[in-house]
Amino acid sequence: MEQAKPPASLRQILHAPGTLLLLVLSALIGIPVSLFAFGFVSLEHELQHWVWHTAPDLLGYDRPPWWWGLPTLTLAGLLAAPIITRMAGAGGHVPAYGFGGPPTMPRETPSVILAALACLPLGVMLGPEAPLMAMGSGLALLSMRAARRAAEPELATVLGMAGSTAAISTIFGSPLIPVVMVLEGAALVAGGARILVLILPALVASGVGALVFTGFGHWTGLGIGALTLPHEPAAGLPDAGDFLWGIPIAALISVLVALGKSAGLRVHAWTGTSARRIILCAVAVGVCVTLYAVITGRSPEEVALSGQNTVGQLAAEPSSWAVGALVALAVFKLIGWGIALGSLRGGPIFPSIMIGAAIGIAFGSLPGFGMAPALAAGVCAAGVAGTRLPVTGVVLAAALLGKEAPDLMPLLVISAVTALLASALIDHQRPADPAHLRPAPADA
Repeated sequence: MEQAKPPASLRQILHAPGTLLLLVLSALIGIPVSLFAFGFVSLEHELQHWVWHTAPDLLGYDRPPWWWGLPTLTLAGLLAAPIITRMAGAGGHVPAYGFGGPPTMPRETPSVILAALACLPLGVMLGPEAPLMAMGSGLALLSMRAARRAAEPELATVLGMAGSTAAISTIFGSPLIPVVMVLEGAALVAGGARILVLILPALVASGVGALVFTGFGHWTGLGIGALTLPHEPAAGLPDAGDFLWGIPIAALISVLVALGKSAGLRVHAWTGTSARRIILCAVAVGVCVTLYAVITGRSPEEVALSGQNTVGQLAAEPSSWAVGALVALAVFKLIGWGIALGSLRGGPIFPSIMIGAAIGIAFGSLPGFGMAPALAAGVCAAGVAGTRLPVTGVVLAAALLGKEAPDLMPLLVISAVTALLASALIDHQRPADPAHLRPAPADA
């Protein structure tokens, strides 16, 4: 009877002949992937600006009118439906399922790009992070022949993840955040020193991607809409009142976000491969956008897009928002987001953070509670519930809060744990994927 070989040590893995080659390849992959990602995000940002600023201005409106979301979301459904139902890859992973799954193959990448451009600029309440990760994976795997991808699935996974992290290294405001996501995700299925085989290439590609994004941003002057706060709310050390209010509010936010994700799974089970139902879902999202604008008298853009700009507005001027407007923002965003998660294409993280920020600031005026702790607890809880990754939620919230993060770190950590426990109460029972939406085999 043969004895099992002991697991490789950290030194053996780091000094293995293929490790350095893999890191060099990850760096080389990061350059073209990040250049393509920069171009895509810049294009998406420009299209978004045209839809929500230039076009209304050309029609004589100083901001999008209350009915603007109905035609834009209807158009999004009409454009996205044939991509999702007929093209290879079905426009990418269904956002209701979160992150993970097999890497996106090169032949599936065109549908991801087209679906994202059809959905995101027109206001489907989703973010760019999931399409970018899928694009990065598909582009990175162009360096491998199909036969080799089938023969070496582990290498395909590593290179696909390196491409994904290069593509999203800047939109989160820090190249470390996607690496933390990789680390937590890998920890769920692997252990020991082998995790570094996945982490190090992701770290190298992420750093290269951030460098390219930063350089091209300054050189071209194009904006990419990264998730950052232009003005962090002033904060101090959280006191007892911040924890007494912050913990239950974090639990509430995480449950609501988890319910939105569960609704997305149900919507996806109902939508299936029906183009007509996809279009109906897009129209329903448009109705949510319109109702928000009618009820609050504010711009439909605030609720329609992924949420980066709105989170910045909430953090910069929280007192300028009436509580009713914040509640309406959270409610209609949550409903529309849940519908979009199961029917359209985009990323789930940015919108969930906006929901958490809106709810947190709505409670920020409670006695003994501050706006900065309320925003911190809300963003962190929503990030954890949206990803099911607690450390990622803390790092993401800390990156957003900037220089105020160290003082708020105890509240962030407690909020993350609370959010993970509370969101686990919601059953995320995943229905089976329709056959047309299952990822293509590696040798396709």
